[in-house]
Amino acid sequence: MKWMISILDLLEETQNKYGHKVAFSDFKRGVTYDEVVTTAKAIGTALHNHATKGAVAVYIPKSVETLIAFFSIAYSGCFYVPIDTDMPMDRVQLILDTISPKAIIVSEESMDVNFGKYNHLKRNYSELSSATINENALQSIRKGMIDTDPVYALFTSGSTGIPKGVIVSHRSVIIYAHWILETFDITSETIFGNQTPFYFSMSVLDIYATIAAGATLQIIPKRAFTFVAELADFMNERKVNTIYWVPSALCIVSKFKLLEKIGFKYLKKVLFAGEVMPTKQLNYWRKNLPNAMYANLFGPTEITDIGIYYILDREFADDEPIPIGKTCDNMSVLVIDDNNHLITKPNTVGELYYRGSYLALGYYRNPKKMAEAFVQNPLHNDYPETVYKSGDLVKYNEYGELVYISRKDFQIKHMGYRIELGEVETVLNAMDGIERCAVVFDRKNDNIVAYFESKKQDSSTIETYLREKLPVYMVPNKIIKERNIPINENGKIDRKELEKRLMGKSSV
Repeated sequence: MKWMISILDLLEETQNKYGHKVAFSDFKRGVTYDEVVTTAKAIGTALHNHATKGAVAVYIPKSVETLIAFFSIAYSGCFYVPIDTDMPMDRVQLILDTISPKAIIVSEESMDVNFGKYNHLKRNYSELSSATINENALQSIRKGMIDTDPVYALFTSGSTGIPKGVIVSHRSVIIYAHWILETFDITSETIFGNQTPFYFSMSVLDIYATIAAGATLQIIPKRAFTFVAELADFMNERKVNTIYWVPSALCIVSKFKLLEKIGFKYLKKVLFAGEVMPTKQLNYWRKNLPNAMYANLFGPTEITDIGIYYILDREFADDEPIPIGKTCDNMSVLVIDDNNHLITKPNTVGELYYRGSYLALGYYRNPKKMAEAFVQNPLHNDYPETVYKSGDLVKYNEYGELVYISRKDFQIKHMGYRIELGEVETVLNAMDGIERCAVVFDRKNDNIVAYFESKKQDSSTIETYLREKLPVYMVPNKIIKERNIPINENGKIDRKELEKRLMGKSSV
C-alpha cells in the first residue's frame, strides 16, 4: 500500500476510482471528484505564484467552493484557515493578525469586504479557478511535503478574547479519516448531511471521511434548521443516510416532532458531538428511528476532532447520562486526579488528558497557551511525551466506559459545595415538556440560573420538580423561561450570551 503523505493522496486515490461521482453538493450545484481536483489544481497553481508555505485564509460562504478552496490551498503547499463570513470584522482582524496570511480567497460577493492592512491579499475565487494548471510546479511542491506538515488551522469560537488557532497535520487527518471509515462503515454509498460550519472541527469528519470513502457530502442549508419542513425535504430529496450533528440540531427535530410527521426516509447512522446530548431527546430519536445506529463522539479541536466514542448498545432512562465510551484506535486517554495520579476505579472524577496520533501540532503563534495545554505526560519524565490537557472532567462507570461530568471551568463552588452544573442540566432535561435548557452561574451574585424552553412547564413547576430531584444547594436560584435559548455559530447553546444577559450586556 502506498504511504499517504497528504490529504491530496487521499483525494486523488478516490478520484481515480470515482472521478465522475458527485463529491460535494450544496443547494446550488454539485461537483464531481474530477471537478474538485481540476479546479483545486488550477487555484493551487495560481496561489503558487504568491507562496508555497504559510497560511491562506478562506473567506467564502459555506458552499462547494469553500471545500474546493481547502484542497487548492493544500496543492499550493500552504495550509488553510476557514473564516466565518458572518463573524464581526474585529475578530476577523485578530485571526488575520495571528496568521499573517499569504492570501485571502474570497467569493465574488465578498470582494468589497475591507480587510484593512491585508486588503491587498484578496484573491477572487472565480479568477483563481481559471488559471492554467502547472503540473510541474505542483509536483515540485508535493515532493517537498511531509505528513507532519500542517493542513489547516481552526480558530476557537467565542465573542471575546484572543482566538486560538489549532493547527493540525496531514497525518492526523488521514489516520482519523481511516478510523472513521472502519468504525462506522463509511463507504462510497454513504451520503452525509453536513450541518456543522467548516470552521468547526466536527466538519473534519464529514469532509475527510467523504473523500476517503468516495462518498458524497450534501451541505444542508442553514435556514433548514429554522424552517424544519425544508430540512425533511432536503434530507429525503438528497437521500441522506448519515449525519454528524451537534445535539442542539438533533433537539430541533425532536422539538417539532419531525420524525413522526415526515421522517427521514434514508437515514441509517446518527452521530453526534460538540455538547451533551439530552437523553430524553435522544430517546425520542431512538423510538421514532429505531433501526438507525447512534453514536456519541467526544473530543476537542486539539485532537483533530474526537478521541472517544460510544455506539449505543443498550437503553437509557431519560435522566441517565449517555457515556462517551472508549478511545479510538491509536489514541489513549489518562484520567488524572489533582495529585497527578492515574484514576482507574469507577466513579472517581478526574481530568481527561489525550495522547496519540490525533493530537494537533498545537496553537499557531501562541506559545503561552500552548505551554498550558500541550504538556509533558504527568505520569513520567523519562522521555518527552506531549499530551493534551483538556480541562474536561470525567469518570469511569461500572461498565468501564468513560462518562463526561463537565468542563473543569463549569464546576462551581456554591454555598460551600462543589457543584457540577451539568448534573443540574441532566436532571432538568429529563423533565417532561422541557425542550431545551442551560444552567449557568452568576458569579457576581452567587446564583445558579436555569434557562429553559417549554410549552408545558413554567418556572414554579420546574422549581418543585428540581427540589424533589436535587439537594437544596443545587436547586437554581433563578429559573427563567425563554422562547428560544440562543445558539452560537457552531449550532451549540450559547452560554456566553446567557451569561451576558445576567450582566445586562446581551447583544440582543
